[in-house]
Amino acid sequence: MHFIDEARIEIAAGDGGDGSASMRREKFIPFGGPDGGDGGCGGSVYAIADRNINTLIDYRYAKKHQACNGENGRGSDCYGKKGGGLTLRMPVGTLITDIDTDRLIADLTKHDQRVLLAKGGDGGLGNLHFKSSTNRAPRQKTDGKPGERSVLKLELRVLADVGLLGMPNAGKSTLIAAVSSAKPKIANYPFTTLSPHLGVVRVGPEKSFVVADTPGLIRGAAEGAGLGHQFLRHLQRTRILLHLVDLVPFDNEVDPVLEAIGIINELRKYDEALYQKPRWLVLNKIDMDKDHERKLRVSDFVKRLGWQGLVFQISALTGVGCKNLCYAVYDYLKGGDLAICKRNITELASDNVCYPISTQV
Repeated sequence: MHFIDEARIEIAAGDGGDGSASMRREKFIPFGGPDGGDGGCGGSVYAIADRNINTLIDYRYAKKHQACNGENGRGSDCYGKKGGGLTLRMPVGTLITDIDTDRLIADLTKHDQRVLLAKGGDGGLGNLHFKSSTNRAPRQKTDGKPGERSVLKLELRVLADVGLLGMPNAGKSTLIAAVSSAKPKIANYPFTTLSPHLGVVRVGPEKSFVVADTPGLIRGAAEGAGLGHQFLRHLQRTRILLHLVDLVPFDNEVDPVLEAIGIINELRKYDEALYQKPRWLVLNKIDMDKDHERKLRVSDFVKRLGWQGLVFQISALTGVGCKNLCYAVYDYLKGGDLAICKRNITELASDNVCYPISTQV
């Protein structure tokens, strides 16, 4: 199934039925009086969040969605039938915006969350409502009101605790496959990942968090280079970002420091709030260097980058350092700050594989 995270749809609630202007006509009842019934109300359009759906593909080609109209009233005090409502099932994490007014209608963040998108029109009144002691044969009635109509923009933002950020081939897919049960496509060419993947990382009984793998970001993404910024929206709900850097690129002409700076600049161009999120540096592919060369390479990288935040060294391919990284992330998510994470800094540093260079974020 294709991953679709944007869609534009038109919705229309049902119109209310017209009221009836009828007079009672029966044998031996010459002056039966008014008996026109009311029109039925039009059906409304609702959206409901469904955790079993993970894409907006259902709305990619089905552009128009309309509820049923209410029936007209009839004589003999017969009221019109209410129009059937329409429920649109959408993935959890969907933002619904009115395009005409640019107003955020709903943010579906919980399973079974139900939101009214368009209210059906009220039914008209029959002439039986207008009878009185002075108006015994009213001919008045009212027409049903039209239902609400609007053009909506649907935007899916996946719900995850941790987001992976980095250049193509930095090892994001390899990492999420190593620490969770997710099975993203892994290959030795750029832009292997073409859509976000979610993985659940379990660090113990009833201890887990969700990590999101997004397609690689390159310099010039703001101008449309590569896949652009179109998938960065999926990182806006995360609580922490892990910036993966290929410490030993295959191309010796590629400078990891410049690549890391380019990613940071693109992040800031896209959204300042996303740029300000807590971000840890994860240096990947340390298995390709000997211990002495690795230490020199890491020290040189951190010094040239001027990084003052947390730095971890891992090998997503062999799994070295991944376990400690997951424990540190879980501690941070559980505590909401570095209070709990700092408790393990000594242990992580003594491992000499996955350790913080600094305790600042």
